[in-house]
Amino acid sequence: MRTVSEVLFPTVLALALAAFGFTIARRTRLLLAAKPACRPDRVGARVKRTLVYAFGQAKFISGEQPAGLMHFVIFWGFLILSLQAVTMFGRAFDVDWFIPGFAPGQPLGSVYPVLRDIAEALVIIAVCYALYRRLVARTPRLRGFRPPEEDFGGKRQLEAIAILVLILTVAVTGMVYDSTLVVADPASRLGLERASAPLARLLATLTDGLGGEREKTLNEAVWWLHNLVVIGFLNLLPLSKHFHIITAIPNVFLGKLEPRNVTRTMRTERARPLGVASLAGASGVIAALDQFSRKQVLDLYSCTECGRCSAVCPATASGTALAPRQLILDLRDYAYGRKGELLSGGADESSGRLVSSEVLWACTTCLACVEACPVGIEHVPTIVEMRRALLDEGELDTQLQSTLETIQRSGNSLGEPARRRGRWTRQLEFEIPDARNEPVEYLWFVGDFASFDPRSQATSQRLARLLRDARVSFGLLYDAERNAGNDVRRVGEEGLFKLLVAQNMDALASAEFEAIFTTDPHSFNTLRNEYPDFGLNRPVYHYTELLLELIRTGDLQMHSPLAGMHVTYHDPCYLARYNRITKAPRELLRATGATLVEMPRHGTNTYCCGAGGGRIWMKDAHEIVRPSEQRIREAQALGDLDYFVVSCPKDLTMYSDAATTLGAGFEVVDISSLVEKAVVPGT
Repeated sequence: MRTVSEVLFPTVLALALAAFGFTIARRTRLLLAAKPACRPDRVGARVKRTLVYAFGQAKFISGEQPAGLMHFVIFWGFLILSLQAVTMFGRAFDVDWFIPGFAPGQPLGSVYPVLRDIAEALVIIAVCYALYRRLVARTPRLRGFRPPEEDFGGKRQLEAIAILVLILTVAVTGMVYDSTLVVADPASRLGLERASAPLARLLATLTDGLGGEREKTLNEAVWWLHNLVVIGFLNLLPLSKHFHIITAIPNVFLGKLEPRNVTRTMRTERARPLGVASLAGASGVIAALDQFSRKQVLDLYSCTECGRCSAVCPATASGTALAPRQLILDLRDYAYGRKGELLSGGADESSGRLVSSEVLWACTTCLACVEACPVGIEHVPTIVEMRRALLDEGELDTQLQSTLETIQRSGNSLGEPARRRGRWTRQLEFEIPDARNEPVEYLWFVGDFASFDPRSQATSQRLARLLRDARVSFGLLYDAERNAGNDVRRVGEEGLFKLLVAQNMDALASAEFEAIFTTDPHSFNTLRNEYPDFGLNRPVYHYTELLLELIRTGDLQMHSPLAGMHVTYHDPCYLARYNRITKAPRELLRATGATLVEMPRHGTNTYCCGAGGGRIWMKDAHEIVRPSEQRIREAQALGDLDYFVVSCPKDLTMYSDAATTLGAGFEVVDISSLVEKAVVPGT
């Protein structure tokens, strides 16, 4: 005769799976309603990325501890215990069923019980710590940096606690099930398998006094409780933030890859159609799903609400309205709450929650949020595309609007006549060739600040002398050069960006050169990663890479006049995070003999100066403390420093001003200044 479990549970399971399938189908319809975003390139690199970041949990392990280790344990514990859940489901159909290969005497039959025991114990500890962080410590980033009364105790907090309790219940009931089975049916294959698990044997001694029948009853009850909790958890997944358990792995796989080696230009995906937002007004924009890409919708599905993005955001730290976590959650809530209208195309401005223009314009596009996100969410591209909608409606900062008009009119952000772009070269003792008139090895794309700003002009002159001394063949475009358009594109002005690209590509076509280098990381980023889409087929270098190569080849010979000097180095966002170039500047500093003292946030985890994404062209976005001043204070905390070293013209401006404001005891200098001090005279 079949038991109640053998008759009733398959019915319950079928109904639960049908409900789960229905919810997943609705989520899938919402996803498919968005624009396709196929990223089939470099499959090997994508698989590696998935192994490192999704399965290896690299961003958790390298991040905040012990929270990162906690998530690693829960993730892998969940995977291991899911095999137990499958096994226990199978017992409803065959009381002696095992996953093939996992039965006693089979390859994994003796290993898995021990591994499962360890996983259950570690998951219990990890979940208890997670509950402590939410209920006792009340970690700020888990509530989105809002006052406790605004989030803790709210819907999201209760949902997170409920999920943690369910995971805890799964681990505890699994452990109790194993221990009771050892006593209830010790001679069976199941009992033998459980007896090989050390914790199951230990717990079995605590319940041994119940007697065989009571042990069987307890075992049956725990079996039901465990399976019902697993079924409930499964159906809660697509309705909660834990949907990321299903979507995070494909989201990481589809994430934007790191640039290829600098000696090879990289073709990126083509720009998506203008605007993520279909409606715009003074209060902000509202997302239209049919203008999202499927990757962007997958981003919404994958958010874990961990707050790591907001924890590293300079706009959030500065007191602006932008918190990347909240932006993603607002978009997700809108998509979930209005899915019927979105699928039918009937959304209107009065429905859903608006994303304010203040939020969107506060972003510096530094990519810190994307770097920190453990599940591959790309906040910045979504922000940029929503900015396009604001621009279409004329909802932008007046200073920004004036600058964009200036760029369109004069080709640079400072409003200088094109003929003055090369005026800084008049202070040199030699002439720099015009690459349009004679062939050169390197074309120097100087950029606006390095051409027109007095402080940056001195850096340009210094670099020109170093290159002349190293006998480098280089030239300029002079008045034919235009703003490269990197920040123009980041503020959402796609039309002006393409106009600038066309003008620069015409100028480049008139010159003869083998490679490009630039002193501006913003220009470097767009020339290297975006201009190839418009026909550029030359390698692009940052000047720190070129200087380092000249030192390695002996074309620039160094001694150590800077020995004993202590310096710190600031990594520009567009160099370190966007393009992964962090070693060249540091090797260059070491070559000067100076002692490098790293700031806590450095390399790909650098902190933004606040100028990127067009922020340098806008009024302060209600900032309490400017990012540049936060960074200078970080450097001051290192102790006695001689120099704060930068490798970006915008950084030189931003940090020089901040250091003056704060009365810093060190000087802000471009890295070429230290190289110049260390070069043997006459080389």
